[in-house]
Amino acid sequence: MKIRVVKTASKANAVQVVRYHQNKRVIMRHVGSAHTEETLKELIQMADEWINDFTSQLSVFPAENPNTLLHLSHSSFIGVKYRFFYQQIKTLQHQIGLEDIPALLTDLVAIRIFEPASKLRSLELMEQFFGIIHSRKTYYKIAPKCIELKVKIEQKIVEFAKTNYSFNYQLVFYDVTTLYFETFEEDELRKNGFSKDNKSQQPQILIGLMVSKEGFPIAYEVFSGNTFEGHTIIPSIHKFIENKKVKDLTVVADAAMISSDNVKQLISNKINYIVGARLGNISSSLLATIDNSITREDGNSIRIKTDNGYLICSYSALRYRKDKYEMEKQIEKARQVIEKPSKSKKLKFTQTDGLKISLNQTLIDKTQKLLGIKGYYTNLEISVADNSTIIKRYHELYRIEQAFRISKNDLQTRPIFHFKEQPIKLHILICFMALVISKHIELKTGISIRKFIDESRKIVDGEILNQITDKIVTINAKQTPKMKELISKLNVPH
Repeated sequence: MKIRVVKTASKANAVQVVRYHQNKRVIMRHVGSAHTEETLKELIQMADEWINDFTSQLSVFPAENPNTLLHLSHSSFIGVKYRFFYQQIKTLQHQIGLEDIPALLTDLVAIRIFEPASKLRSLELMEQFFGIIHSRKTYYKIAPKCIELKVKIEQKIVEFAKTNYSFNYQLVFYDVTTLYFETFEEDELRKNGFSKDNKSQQPQILIGLMVSKEGFPIAYEVFSGNTFEGHTIIPSIHKFIENKKVKDLTVVADAAMISSDNVKQLISNKINYIVGARLGNISSSLLATIDNSITREDGNSIRIKTDNGYLICSYSALRYRKDKYEMEKQIEKARQVIEKPSKSKKLKFTQTDGLKISLNQTLIDKTQKLLGIKGYYTNLEISVADNSTIIKRYHELYRIEQAFRISKNDLQTRPIFHFKEQPIKLHILICFMALVISKHIELKTGISIRKFIDESRKIVDGEILNQITDKIVTINAKQTPKMKELISKLNVPH
């Protein structure tokens, strides 16, 4: 093939790609017409690119940079890809040690962070946003095998937490949340129960999550939706200890996790604990001990030995004012109900004797004695952790609530649209891995995962079709100064 330049009737220079067959000239491509020397040079270069791309014909003087010249009149914009974001997430996954996990699973994690959707829709979005193609057939084939990787993935994540967050098993925070389904049909796993999403009419599952003191997720367990949350802590912690061969561990959990049976099992398994105490349920004798022992000054605390371990009670003036306001508001509501029994309903400070409704003065007196007092149970001796340390550790439980908010809001873990146990558990595994990546980004950069994604969206690969060569040319946007700063904090290569 050769490049031919001929004069047109309008005195322009027409550039053509031609070949000769049996002494006849065949025009393979009309590249364009030029009225200036500069345009003529550009058209000749494009003609040369067309020959190189579509015939594999070697030039005596091969071009060093093919497809470097784009003529706007011979180009069309196709769209953008977010490969930069994809590469950052893949690099972080490799840093965690997930490079030997099936690519489809780690790609589903990346798209879950970027644009949460159903699994089949995610396959389409991966191609649209990242240019990554996976077939439905591949997904259905490897999905059951991916569920079996849970223990291996958790182990990799724990090792990463040891290196990056000095995690040493000594302190683990535990809590549960509920995830509901877009259906009203129950089965062995999906059950109706107490819903933290206010979806009591829809079946759900319980997720027990464990995080480090920074809020970095390290493990999780799935339970049927009607499981009492207090019955999840022992199986979850026991399985974690068994899988990770842990010898010394302290678990921090809220008041719903404490019961006499749980305490006995924690102690028998040599697990230390710090849990919230529901002081409204304590005995009269224990209440009297607290009332007589504690000094009602801001920051004061006491330690009392009980059947559930040491009960630590602390007093806060701010909590006192809040508790007093709530108590007085509830008493006022109770009085209104007593005055108008026709509109009566069961309230905290009311009691009934037959048809007569009256104030429950005993409960009011008990509540007054506990105003401003918060309780915590632990089996740790004061030589290991004093009262202020126990209280501080318990208040760090808010970090697990942050993890749940990321999971439910940013990653859209619920509602769940799957109906069979295997897809449900795979969905939870993908969301857990996405939560690990998201939380790591937040901890290292100091910004939310949503803001990180928004900044990443500014760095796109623009795709332009060269209509002369029918080849797609990619133009990369430069990193913003803000993104360069974030990437340096994540220790990811630019």
